[in-house]
Amino acid sequence: MLTNLQARDVATVLHPYSNLATLPEQGTLILERGQGVFVHDVDGKPYIEGMAGLWCNSLGHGREELVEAAAEQMRRLPFAHLFTGKSHDPAIALAEKLKEIAPMEAAKVFFCSSGSEANDTQMKLVWYVNNALGRPRKKKIISRIKAYHGVTIASASLTGLPNNHIDFDLPLSSVRHAACPHHWRFAHEGESEAEFSARLAAELDAQIEAEGPETVAAFIAEPVMGAGGVIVPPEGYFAAIQPVLEKHEIMLIADEVICGFGRLGEWFGSSVLGMTPDTVSVAKALTSSYVPLGAVIIPDWIDDALKAQSAKIGVFGHGFTYSGHPVAAAVALKTLEIYEREDVFSHVRAIIPQFQRRLKALADHPIVGEARGIGLVGAVELVADKRTKRSFDARRAAAAKAVALAQDEGLIVRAIGEAVSICPPLVISEAEIDELFDRLARALDRAEEWATREGAREAA
Repeated sequence: MLTNLQARDVATVLHPYSNLATLPEQGTLILERGQGVFVHDVDGKPYIEGMAGLWCNSLGHGREELVEAAAEQMRRLPFAHLFTGKSHDPAIALAEKLKEIAPMEAAKVFFCSSGSEANDTQMKLVWYVNNALGRPRKKKIISRIKAYHGVTIASASLTGLPNNHIDFDLPLSSVRHAACPHHWRFAHEGESEAEFSARLAAELDAQIEAEGPETVAAFIAEPVMGAGGVIVPPEGYFAAIQPVLEKHEIMLIADEVICGFGRLGEWFGSSVLGMTPDTVSVAKALTSSYVPLGAVIIPDWIDDALKAQSAKIGVFGHGFTYSGHPVAAAVALKTLEIYEREDVFSHVRAIIPQFQRRLKALADHPIVGEARGIGLVGAVELVADKRTKRSFDARRAAAAKAVALAQDEGLIVRAIGEAVSICPPLVISEAEIDELFDRLARALDRAEEWATREGAREAA
């Protein structure tokens, strides 16, 4: 039976990424407070926040400096916009800092409130700039199957997940999807990671040729595919892909919304995985998720095109009320300061080996087909048959069952298809890593017992 608070919740709140038909029976987990890597529900039960919220709460809960940065800015200037030539100190300072640390030669920073808005802006800029450059046919954008780039009409089109398209009449006609770079699932028998990367590059080249290179403008990619199941690119992937893009004068958009700001132990995942992007989208850990903020970082040649169009049209007709919101910018500046002052990324690099060792050890579990990850992000892919890699029948929702059991064990992780993803705050300790994986292992043991008892491992 639902509590009063749960009943009020399901009666009034439309929950994203939830089964709206079953939620009134299942109820919701209502959280009340957090400290460090732990959150507590309204009954006081603590949970390890093994997903850093939604890949975003990098510094954990209870960082008073961030609270004070927001409060101080609210007292001084709680709101100001960037429209019609107006600005304010926090936005200027933050743009300067993002230019300084960007993984490419940056000229300007456009602010928004989320990763979805950032990638929506990326698509608009691709179209706008190619019009400015006299290339009105060069408008298609290639994403990848299982990519995740957001849920606006444009960014959901870039996303390569069926549930983000079905009955939303998506994707837009200008978006294409290339093959997913998941070696374990999609490589040919005996094909090495380097060979797989070379094949995907050749397939991308053929796809561009079939579309017509003069019609393809951009390729968008996450350094590590997050909400598609934590798919780490195979050996040599971006080194093979980028020459194809250069050959056809196709820009590379790096979606750093999940990987940016330390998730892989450096400022940006692009630097770790050999990407040389033209433009970059950021959000999430930019403020440690304390307040919403996203941004697009652009190079000189795009800035020059925008200026030329402004001279022609009279205005750059894009922006949001909350672009560069002063409170969000102030919190972001303090967040970036903490990353540097506390040397958070060195801490991340120091604990990565333990995190990955505990993660990879789960590959031996009877219902785990693959344990994959890099940096402080990972996933375990659940299978009904380890030898054949056969997944559980989707109607069994095995990963969702494992996640529910993990929650019972006091651990919050997330089901993505048949994968269980893990993405803890960057400040997690070695002892907390061990406790996280101990709880996850117990949940997987219970999931195996459930699968055996319910006959879920039998072929459909």
